[in-house]
Amino acid sequence: MSVVTNTTTIGAIEAPSRRNTELALLAFAVVIPVFAYLNVGLALDGEVPSGMLGYGLGLALLATVAHLVVRKWAPYADPLLLPLATLLNGMGLVLIWRLDQSPRLIAKAMRDYGSFSPDAPQQMMYSAIGIAMLVAVLLVLKDHRILQRYTYISMAAALVLLLLPLVPGLGSAVYGAKIWINVAGFSIQPGEFAKIVLAVFFSGYLMVKRDALALASRRFMGLYLPRGRDLGPILTIWAVSLLILVFENDLGTSLLFFGMFVIMLYVATERTSWIVMGLLMSVAGAVGVASFASHVQARVDAWADPFSCAEKVAACDQMTQVLMSFGSGGILGTGLGQGNSDLIGFAANSDFIFATVGEELGLAGVMVFLLLYGLIIERGIRTSLAARDPFGKLLAMGLSGAFALQIFVVAGGVMGLIPLTGMTMPFLAYGGSSVIANWALIGILIRISDTARRPAPAPAPSPDAEATQMVRYNT
Repeated sequence: MSVVTNTTTIGAIEAPSRRNTELALLAFAVVIPVFAYLNVGLALDGEVPSGMLGYGLGLALLATVAHLVVRKWAPYADPLLLPLATLLNGMGLVLIWRLDQSPRLIAKAMRDYGSFSPDAPQQMMYSAIGIAMLVAVLLVLKDHRILQRYTYISMAAALVLLLLPLVPGLGSAVYGAKIWINVAGFSIQPGEFAKIVLAVFFSGYLMVKRDALALASRRFMGLYLPRGRDLGPILTIWAVSLLILVFENDLGTSLLFFGMFVIMLYVATERTSWIVMGLLMSVAGAVGVASFASHVQARVDAWADPFSCAEKVAACDQMTQVLMSFGSGGILGTGLGQGNSDLIGFAANSDFIFATVGEELGLAGVMVFLLLYGLIIERGIRTSLAARDPFGKLLAMGLSGAFALQIFVVAGGVMGLIPLTGMTMPFLAYGGSSVIANWALIGILIRISDTARRPAPAPAPSPDAEATQMVRYNT
């Protein structure tokens, strides 16, 4: 009897689980951030940083726990999702620690608050909670199709999460955006978790209504326009997005939710008209709100011409510093630990951490990070294509689309392509809500990919077939 390594036998079918491939990739995903940590320490102080061993062991421990859980409870999952997320999370910890060492930020914190608390240890704690969230998803969610039962409960939960920042005494405004709540001394951004819950609701709703939404009443300029009575869902989501934009002053969250719904609507119906209508409605809503919302208008001004208002508006001054960071980075960058992106100020390790990548790693580093994000999105889309049930297809596509939209609005805002949104770069920027929610997102994609790639058990032979085989044998 032969033993096949890294394979699982079901009946007469042997399918590779690819877990050893995942383990090898995880080794690289841990070594690269540790090497970057060493590089930063040598650039700043000319010596090996004292915390490198603890950082390396901590990241390796988290990666090992996640890998063992995936190997045990999701053996057929995509082998790239976990290593890619680990690499991005590890590099984010390095960049946050690099900004913690900035004398300018330390001096400013001492001047404003009288003390300085580094963010890297807290981010490591949030990363551990994120891995625990991934483990919980894989242990509790044995089959992603169970989520379909909670379609309308998910809608109610998402509305509650979106409305929490507006509750007096619970919500808090940070630089104009009312997207945070304070619980037990911690600031939580409910919108990061709402995107996952909304993806569950959209998937369950569109799976039932896709046939009605795909019907067209007339053809106009090459587009099949939907019937009037079928416009209700997109008009409702559009109105909710505008309400979020108006009452919470949060352009990023409204674009994310509305864009995710339009993507899933297009995938469910295969009608290009939904994409065109979604783009027109999003532009109309953003322009309409920007005309009277001062917070949104300030960000539009900072995007249009930041140098004209740099001395008057903080958003303009930050944007000029970001553009100069990208400009000074050039093709290959100044080197880790040798840039000046800390001049951006309070948001250097959150909203604008991508500027640190652009300055210290250059255009080459920016493209590498965008490719890493693109690989996660590609594997999510491939998981959607491989899923055997329509709910799983829509859910994987919705989560991948939400992830892609968040990358676009953050990177596009930092690089001046679109106005700033105030969202955090997944896995890279400082923020507990973001890293925990995105690890949960990765966990759901791993579960869907495991179900999609898991081979079907070989059918048991029927009694009639066994009797026929015995007759032939005796004959």
